[in-house]
Amino acid sequence: MAERSLSALIVVDPANLYYLTGYNAWSFYTPQCVIVPADGPCHLFSRYMDAQGAQHTAYLPPEHIHGYPDYLVHRADMHPFDWIAGTALEIGLLPDTSDAHIALEMDAHFFSPRGFLAIQGQLTHASLVDSHELVNWVRVIKSEREQAKLRSAGQIAQRVMEIAIEQIIPGRRQCDVVAEIQHAQALGSQYLGGDYPAIVPMLPTGITSGTPHLTWSDLPLLTGEATTIEIAGVHQRYHAPLARTVALGTPPNRLRTVADAVSEGMAAALEQMRPGSTGRDVHWAFARTIGRYGLEKESRIGYSIGIGYPPDWGERTMSIRPEEETVIEAGMAFHIILGMWMDGWGYETSESLLVTSEGAEQLTNVPRGLTVKE
Repeated sequence: MAERSLSALIVVDPANLYYLTGYNAWSFYTPQCVIVPADGPCHLFSRYMDAQGAQHTAYLPPEHIHGYPDYLVHRADMHPFDWIAGTALEIGLLPDTSDAHIALEMDAHFFSPRGFLAIQGQLTHASLVDSHELVNWVRVIKSEREQAKLRSAGQIAQRVMEIAIEQIIPGRRQCDVVAEIQHAQALGSQYLGGDYPAIVPMLPTGITSGTPHLTWSDLPLLTGEATTIEIAGVHQRYHAPLARTVALGTPPNRLRTVADAVSEGMAAALEQMRPGSTGRDVHWAFARTIGRYGLEKESRIGYSIGIGYPPDWGERTMSIRPEEETVIEAGMAFHIILGMWMDGWGYETSESLLVTSEGAEQLTNVPRGLTVKE
């Protein structure tokens, strides 16, 4: 903030609120924020009923937690950010001088254009600028305690995926499989409680396996079809996503060939994932490998991970793609997700990992490659 001459920072991303204060609740569907002044401690603003809950999870003292009145919720003629910005001005948290530069998370989920206009209306004297994911980038390097939480999330993810693969059997309804997955996600593993994921389980099956991000139906799983599974293990909001593909019955040669090529490409990418490399280097290692099989992948093959809240478990910072020049450092965490979506069929596998001084440390140990259940 000092380097950018910012007078204050208004943070609305629930993952960033959690990172900065520890506040953790399903309250992000209504306006809330943390205001970080250039000097002094931050303050949390939320709906009045949620401000009570903040005292149970946030480390902030009660006088730094402010709840706006409930009559402001879902009103066409006024907005909670009118009250938030006005209150912040009154208590001196936001400056009232013409040289004030205040940054906002303008591309964050749950921050609406009306919310921005309400803040702008209260801060006509100030220059409002984009924070450019400032807190997200601070989160990129994980502390030892954060790394421990990611390893715990990996233990849960491994158990969840093992159960998911076990439940993929002919005749079983997709929704029944997902019920087992969600139960396992909440249950966690031995001594580790699970948490809800930022993204629900995804289970494209049969012809839909050629398309990413589909969820599930009540249709039965059929012999001769493949199912892609993408889930996450979550511990104290830290996510370890994981994807695998299961074929029921003898898979076609094209699926086996792609699975083998992608497995080789994954190994090449993980070998390149080490301090000093760039996202572009990692992407090139994968692309070069699958290119020998006549394959290519247009979309990115990974992104940074850590704390996650709906609707996304990515940190929205680095991506593993040809244009990524950010240098990889120890303490970063990534989800390397290799989805090959073809015409009416597909294959998907992934790994979550921590970058250490030695290279990539996988957070799970589920056999890679195509799982075939005859």
